[in-house]
This record gives sequence, structure tokens and C-alpha cells, in this order.
Amino acid sequence: MQHVEIENVHKSFGSVEVIKGIDLSVAKGQFCALLGPSGCGKSTLLRMIAGLEAVSSGKVFVNGADVTNTHPAKRQIAMVFQSYALYPHMTVRQNISFSLDVAGRPKPEAAQRTEEVARILQLTDFLDRKPAQLSGGQRQRVAIGRALVRSPEVFLFDEPLSNLDAMLRVQMRFELAKLHEELATTMIYVTHDQIEAMTLASKIVVLDAGTISQVGTPLELYNQPANKFVAGFIGSPQMNFLKGRMETVAGREVRLELAGSGSVAILARGGVEDLKPGELEIGIRPEHIRPCNPGDAEANLSGRVELVEHLGNSTVLYVSTGSGRLVVQRSDDLSIRTGDTIGLAVDASRAHVFGADQRAI
Repeated sequence: MQHVEIENVHKSFGSVEVIKGIDLSVAKGQFCALLGPSGCGKSTLLRMIAGLEAVSSGKVFVNGADVTNTHPAKRQIAMVFQSYALYPHMTVRQNISFSLDVAGRPKPEAAQRTEEVARILQLTDFLDRKPAQLSGGQRQRVAIGRALVRSPEVFLFDEPLSNLDAMLRVQMRFELAKLHEELATTMIYVTHDQIEAMTLASKIVVLDAGTISQVGTPLELYNQPANKFVAGFIGSPQMNFLKGRMETVAGREVRLELAGSGSVAILARGGVEDLKPGELEIGIRPEHIRPCNPGDAEANLSGRVELVEHLGNSTVLYVSTGSGRLVVQRSDDLSIRTGDTIGLAVDASRAHVFGADQRAI
């Protein structure tokens, strides 16, 4: 069952169109992430679902009902913002129960519901503290609790972890994942952090300049990006891109001569029979390139190591080649130093080919 549906939604601010005809559906109980760089329209789209921004054209449905022109308070939607926006003079208990008090709920009911939410979010021991006495992660949990206490149909999150340090972000990702598993409530989560999107969401919507570039599971986006934008945005370190010129096509195999040096044969996804000789681009992730000796038969390229980063669980190499700088990431302990000349073997079965229109071939 589709819980939230968006039909051909547009949004303009004056003459500037920021959302350019988006269609999207989110199933009941699904955790959906809206992912993209700053300015792509993801927060604007979320605010239109919440009713905080008017829709220029198109429709928004929640649970089958058209809520395009419905007041935000009547949409059965709760939103957690980037800033905690807690009332500093109120205790945690008062902050969480505030919306119930405003709605005129009976005090025993509000107190019971507040206790339930505090238990779920592990805030029971902090109910009588004020926000200034809490850590950043605890404040964010209070902000979530203030939304959760209303028992909404849909949760909306607008980059809720961006103000936290790295360790707290990891902790809060875990807590949000547990919360979704326990509540099984529909959640739509805006972020520019692909790690957050891939670890939390079962469905990711990649936005680019007000349009949807691709929708899929985390692994679908990672392994089968629809275009160069998605390929470059998903994955850290970023995918390497090499310019090449097509030499031959045999079945699904495309052999490309790399600009500057070497060649590589790659299995395209399909549709190669209509390809004509010309410039294409290869995408290869850093973990799909293996260092080897420059003279090895398997070496597609060779280059000079500019920098070595030892990260403990992996080693990252920055290698200058005739085709440009490549980033290589390996989990094994490499005895390679800055200044060494090495060969690079590309795992052709994991490479991607992009045409002149930047779509995957």
C-alpha cells in the first residue's frame, strides 16, 4: 500500500523553478531517504509534503487522501528539523508533552504517552532536566520525542543529524534504525550524507537540480547507477572516471582505449549494438582497482603514487596516471610508498560505461 504519493509536483519561487515535476510513492512503513547535494530541492520537497510550502502545481496524497491544500496540523504528519528548536525554559517532560497539552489532551493521557515515548527513546532518566543539561544526541532524541508523542501517520526528518559530531551521528543512526524497526512507521528522511541514506533507508531517491535521477535500494544505486551523477554521488571515496574511446564491440563487451595509456574491456549492461565509435567514459570505484607491478600483463594502467593514506581498516592511494589521477582503496596492508611507480589492474566486471548523455550504457 502506498502511504505517501506525490503526483507531478512543481515548485517555483518567482521565476525560479526548484522542483521540476516529481512523481514519487512511499509504501506504508517504508524508510525513504531523499538524497542529494545542497540546492537540489530535497528540503523543499519535504516541506511540501508537510504542508509548510505551498505546491505550485501537482498533488500530494497521504494514506489515499489528497492533502495538497490541507493545513499542516491536519495532515497527521510530524516533522523533525535540523535545529532541535526545544523550549529552553521547559523540562524534557514538558517539551515532549507540549503538543498534547496544546491539543487539550487529558493530563493523565498526556503523562502516560510522554512516559511511553521517553522509554522508547531512552530518555526516562532525563525527563526532569532542561535542554541545556543534555548532550547534542539527547537533545535530538527529545526533538524526535516531541514528534513521536503525537502518533503521526508519517515522520519527516530534515537533516536531523547534521549538527552532531561524527561519533554522535553514528550513535543516532543506530537509534533511528532501531526506532523505525520498533514503530514500523513511514519515515521520509532528507540528507546530503550518502552514508546516512545507505545505512538507514530501504529506498533512496537521488535528487539533482529539482528532478529525480534514480530511485532504488542502497545496493542498486551503488552497483547499478543510472547515470554519472548518481555514480559519482554514491560511494566514498568517489568513483573514478576515465575518458576513453571505443575501439570494438563484441556482444556486450566494449573495448575502450583510455586517454593517455592502456585499454580495458568492459561488459556493458545492454544496448551496445547501436553504439558508434566515439568518446565514452568509464567509471570504476576505488575498491575495484588492484595495485600490481607496472609490467604485469593484467595492468591496464601505470602511474606514480602521489599520496598514501593509512586508515587502519583500509589504505587509500592517490595515483597520477596518463589518464588522470585515480583513487585506489584496498583493505589489505599495502607496502606502497609515496613516489612509487605501480601498475593498476581494473576489475572490468565491476566497471561502468557512460555515454555522451552521461547515462549508463
